[in-house]
Amino acid sequence: MMRAPAYHRWLGIELVSAGGGDVEVRLPYREEFCGDEAGTNIHGGIIATLADIAGCFAVISAVGHDVPTVDIRLDYLRMAPPGETLVAKARAVKTGRTIGLADVEIRLGSGRLIAVARATFMTSAPGRETLIERNG
Repeated sequence: MMRAPAYHRWLGIELVSAGGGDVEVRLPYREEFCGDEAGTNIHGGIIATLADIAGCFAVISAVGHDVPTVDIRLDYLRMAPPGETLVAKARAVKTGRTIGLADVEIRLGSGRLIAVARATFMTSAPGRETLIERNG
């Protein structure tokens, strides 16, 4: 499911581990991720995208079906230099009948923390079948 959307394939996002509300994903560096013409840092939108995907899959791993994002709050702690793989670890904090909540840490491959996020997802979205129904 992680590689199904064309956007995820374009990003090159990789699922490292998932289960029981915990997820780890990697995003290998690509030159297209640079946020300025000098290439001095990775664009914040890439970091936000990674936080959203990781949080979403943390909640999915807890509830067993796709969940749309309701809200995300992201704090950038430092710039991400080019050439670095980004690693996101997310944990589902709450998975209720209508709302799921996940905390996310984004680190450089070297382990340095660059951003933290809290994201909210709708666990009762109409028309969302379970992963078991979708994938047989």
